[in-house]
Amino acid sequence: MKKCAPLLFPALLPSLAAAQPALNDGPEARIVITGAGLPLPPGTPAYGSVVIERERIVNSASGRLENILGDVAGFQQFRRSDSRSANPSAQGATLRALGGNASSRTLLLLDGVPMADPFFGYIPFSALAPDRLSGIRVTRGGGAGAFGAGAVAGTIELASATRDQLPLVAASALYGSRDASELSASFSPDLGSGYVSLSGRWDRGDGFQTTPADQRVAATVPAAYDGWSANLRAVAPISANSEVQFRATLFRDERTLRFRGADSMSEGQDASIRYVSRGRWQVDALAYLQARNFTNIVVSSTPPSRKSLDQRATPSTGLGGKIELRPPVGSDHVLRVGADARFASGDMFENAYNAVDPANPVTARRHAGGRQLTTGFFAEDDWTIGRLVLTAGARADRWSISDGFFRADAAISSDNRFPDRSGWEYSGRAGALYRIDDGVALRAAAYTGFRLPTLNELYRPFVIASPASMVTTRANPALTNEKLKGVEAGIDLSPISGVTLAATAFYNRLDGAIGNVTTSSSVVGGRRMIVRERRNIDRIVAKGIELTASARANDFQLSASYAYSHSSVRAPVEDFDGLTPAQSPRHAASATLAWQPVSGPMLSTTLRYVSRQFEDDLQTDVLPEALTVDAVARIPLARGLTFVARGENLFDEEVVTRNAGGSMDLGTPRTLWVGFALAR
Repeated sequence: MKKCAPLLFPALLPSLAAAQPALNDGPEARIVITGAGLPLPPGTPAYGSVVIERERIVNSASGRLENILGDVAGFQQFRRSDSRSANPSAQGATLRALGGNASSRTLLLLDGVPMADPFFGYIPFSALAPDRLSGIRVTRGGGAGAFGAGAVAGTIELASATRDQLPLVAASALYGSRDASELSASFSPDLGSGYVSLSGRWDRGDGFQTTPADQRVAATVPAAYDGWSANLRAVAPISANSEVQFRATLFRDERTLRFRGADSMSEGQDASIRYVSRGRWQVDALAYLQARNFTNIVVSSTPPSRKSLDQRATPSTGLGGKIELRPPVGSDHVLRVGADARFASGDMFENAYNAVDPANPVTARRHAGGRQLTTGFFAEDDWTIGRLVLTAGARADRWSISDGFFRADAAISSDNRFPDRSGWEYSGRAGALYRIDDGVALRAAAYTGFRLPTLNELYRPFVIASPASMVTTRANPALTNEKLKGVEAGIDLSPISGVTLAATAFYNRLDGAIGNVTTSSSVVGGRRMIVRERRNIDRIVAKGIELTASARANDFQLSASYAYSHSSVRAPVEDFDGLTPAQSPRHAASATLAWQPVSGPMLSTTLRYVSRQFEDDLQTDVLPEALTVDAVARIPLARGLTFVARGENLFDEEVVTRNAGGSMDLGTPRTLWVGFALAR
């Protein structure tokens, strides 16, 4: 992991075009295929990005993207569990302790395409195999530019592996604790002047007990998982300085959560096409389609543990595209102008059951859904003046929420249709980067951003039941947009060769933050009954310091990250005014030490720490601090064959991922893996 200091700018992500010789359209023009997007503008480091490089991405203990992103202190999901034991619909991503949310407050892109689920807003992490990636750039703080809508807590940009990083044939097979297995393979031949890469991954496991021993009942079972994904990516030249890129991904993920029969399933079929031209007029244009679905069965934890809810289908569709132009405006300027659009539609179908009645009849049938459309126009310019780089950008977004409804066929039936809404949002960002010398750079930035409430937040209520409590969360079709304002300043240092240090101080304010607000709490028959509603909270204020470091010495590499975030809720009329937002730790840290010679064995160990946080808005349910240690070893054998050993949570730290009135879930215990990898 490296800080995006000016000294390291050419290494950011796999934008190999920045390092290619000048191309032309003459008869002797040389075709160079990169499979990447346009090179990053010179003002990018002003926003303090962090880069995770491929060598780290493919050498993680868990082999899962969400855990790799934990290298950037301050990254968090709604819960601490990963995609083996979390409910998929709760895997939202955020940064800077702006409040945990099952919907993502961070915009995650793969080759420029937003990956969040169109209905729920969660990230399908299990479909994003790390070995398909070239690099990850994480920008904490609000965003503008292309697809800036939704980046209130930052942007995570994933870039697919480029041709030079893909062997013709690669495969791996690992076996892990609790009868777990992980299989992957790829085939990446040249095709004419371009190339194609076909890859697949399948992993499964009997899972671990997420429920503490003293809370298990007869129906309690380990969190088993079984998922696969397949990816096709093709890159073909159109001319000496332009290419077309195509990607298609299919995935399906099945999990069992806490109780026998409590099964969830998420699946998707995604496709995108992208045109990149690196000529005098640079162009980056793409279009994408996403078809997703989610199902989930909720089982009553009280005997006889029958089905209480069947979310039998949640089909959703995402459509979108963008075009970005970079006209030739002189060597001192990089001007970006363009437009983008994102459309989402989805429906929720579910049946509620009487979990006590032996016949288990349906007590209600519910159907909810709606549509959203955001169309944005953006312009951004980076101006280089000697050692100073100034950057500024602005967006204008037209948004609409339409066709919202909630129908229930029950003892008391309802058919609610909600009024259509639309409006304009204006956002922007500006930054400055000043290189004092080759080893010191100062930077500062200010930004605004916004996020629409998801269809899930607007229209879908849900219930979480346990022997100790029942938590009902109501939807809210009147939710308004979240809006962010923020400033930050930092310094990037390279005191000696191979060492980079960076520090950033930030202040972010999220107005209208969407949270689950407790409206009533009572005890009935010894059981805690809680009612919450999704509401716009007045604001969340987060301020803090982020530190990163990277050092190389011979065959050793150290990377570290720390974030201190003092986050508080400002809600004068609420009981939680002045409290810390739910799911927001004050301290987070990560450090990785690796020994990686040019040839021979590779060893690495990763330490992660997260301080205590609270499950709820009233700070009644605590998630204790957690410190985990992972390790990876790779030993070359012969002809591209490598022995691989991985260890997660080596000291078997108990990580509490959920606490609802004392009813708890636990994260991944000690997990060991062994296997082989082949690359030729």
